[in-house]
Amino acid sequence: MAILKENLQNLGFSFRVLESGEIEIPDEISEEELSRLADVLRKYSIYILDDEKSQLVQRIRNILIELVNDNKPQLMTFSYHLSERMGLSYGYLSSLFASQTHYSIEKYIILLRIERAKAMIIEGRLTLKQIGATLNYSSVQHFSRQFKKTTGLTISSFKRIIELKKTANS
Repeated sequence: MAILKENLQNLGFSFRVLESGEIEIPDEISEEELSRLADVLRKYSIYILDDEKSQLVQRIRNILIELVNDNKPQLMTFSYHLSERMGLSYGYLSSLFASQTHYSIEKYIILLRIERAKAMIIEGRLTLKQIGATLNYSSVQHFSRQFKKTTGLTISSFKRIIELKKTANS
């Protein structure tokens, strides 16, 4: 966020940081200024979402990240939660997401859960059962199968690799 703010200030743009973490530029900017800004930001892998569909997909991502990182048990399905939060049908959101990202919302949720699981395994504070429960898996077996299918590694192999890296860095 700091890089983005600094570059916007250096280029002389006024802006607001929204509650969602997005940045809004309230003033009209020319195509040339937009192009210059896009070039600067691209160096940091930051992209301007200037069309409505891209913005909706980013909102979907943000909501899913929030849901996966929430440590509370899921009382609603992801599909119901998304539809309620965005005020649009899940069918439309799912189709839009797949057309823009080339993978389904369900696959994205799995990727988010596995990335979070990897971080939790590396931390080493929770058991596999606790990690699975935190990420709303129905069982350790389901969690383990999905981990292997997604990463290509068993959880034990992943742990061994982490231990080897820690030992090598010591």
